[in-house]
Amino acid sequence: MDQPQPTARDAQFLGSIPELYDRCLGPFLFAPLAADLAGRVILPRDRPPRLLEIAAGTGRLTERLLERLPAGGALVATDLNDPMLALARTRIASADTAGAVEFRAPVDAMELPFADGEFDAVVCQLGVMFFPDKPRAAREALRVLRSGGQWIFNVMASLDENPMGRIVNDVVGKIFPVDPPTFFRVPFSFPAPEGLRALAADAGFEAVEVTDVERTAESPSAEEAAYGFVCGNPGIITIRERGVDSRVVVDALRDALVREFGDHPLRLPLRARVLSARKPAHADGGWA
Repeated sequence: MDQPQPTARDAQFLGSIPELYDRCLGPFLFAPLAADLAGRVILPRDRPPRLLEIAAGTGRLTERLLERLPAGGALVATDLNDPMLALARTRIASADTAGAVEFRAPVDAMELPFADGEFDAVVCQLGVMFFPDKPRAAREALRVLRSGGQWIFNVMASLDENPMGRIVNDVVGKIFPVDPPTFFRVPFSFPAPEGLRALAADAGFEAVEVTDVERTAESPSAEEAAYGFVCGNPGIITIRERGVDSRVVVDALRDALVREFGDHPLRLPLRARVLSARKPAHADGGWA
């Protein structure tokens, strides 16, 4: 099956979507991968780090990055959608390290509004799959990194490797047998290790590594997970435009999840891939 191409609509996290995305999917899907990704970020030892997070969403990775920042460190968390980042601001406002983060939106990963060589690391959780021009985004990440800086991000592995994605797309395909909404495949559309390596190498990165990450996703119930999968993303826009009650899709997905994985709680395997690469040392005359 051909991989769907991201569209502008796939980035429309508006209205009630950010809250449902964070409440239903945040602890279930994003938190386990955020903890892993934040722990892989390489921080400089000779100065306070300055980090850039792209596609920060509702801030699940932002929280973990802030936990790792030493005194004097700074994090700029960006997203294309201000409603998503507004929720992140609210959630993180009470954190002890909140003063170390600057939120900026809208910020387009293909055209970063930052100077050359400004950051020690550029980090992104589950966002690269949605970039319409991935090579351009890779070049922008390289540009804003200091010499020797790290570009690190994760993506979902394929549908075949992620039962939750397979089940979601099977259910959606049965309800929409003709021209099913493509959004539900986009998160799984960029899984190939060779494609990830080529993206970084072609942009000029070195020390490119791709690592598989396996975690267990846990939700209090299949109902909550199903509601998040259906209503907590832009796919719900297409469902409603086609005149289908979202409840029909949620119920069908809940029942399918329960049949395969049980309920209360719902636990299922989760596989992602992490790419880590470095800007060549002294590529911009900056620090190594």
